[in-house]
Amino acid sequence: MNTVSRHFWPAVVLLLVSIASAQAAELTTQDYVEIQQLYARYNHAIDSGDAEGWAATFTPDGVFNSRFSGREGLLEFMKLWKEKMNGTNRRHWNSNLLITPSAEGASGKVLLMLLDVGTKPPSIVITGQYTDVLVKTANGWRFKTRDVKNDAAPAKS
Repeated sequence: MNTVSRHFWPAVVLLLVSIASAQAAELTTQDYVEIQQLYARYNHAIDSGDAEGWAATFTPDGVFNSRFSGREGLLEFMKLWKEKMNGTNRRHWNSNLLITPSAEGASGKVLLMLLDVGTKPPSIVITGQYTDVLVKTANGWRFKTRDVKNDAAPAKS
């Protein structure tokens, strides 16, 4: 092996390891627990109509559904949620939470079922999936972006 090869390949390996570690930081067990609690706080806040608590699950510049951004935008969404979507009779049920480390912090995906508990028996309003970008802040884990994609309604026969 010549001198160039001896110095070249270790440098390449070091560069690739550096890139891989920069792309996906490690998450601790505590990070996973705190992220799971963030999802729970989000659901409890929106279902109880706690606009401030719900907005606090996002970063100050957080974005919901690519449309509502920053604290004021998020509070506007909650106002619409309560007024137009009868938000006080809704319950969010999430399952199959998948948390993946990322360069920014973490990404999350979770399945959603939204129930109307104002009907007897309760009825399913929508099903879908949230796709999230999560960051760790001085106040803990927060949503930087959160997008919900509703499942398509079945075709009518």
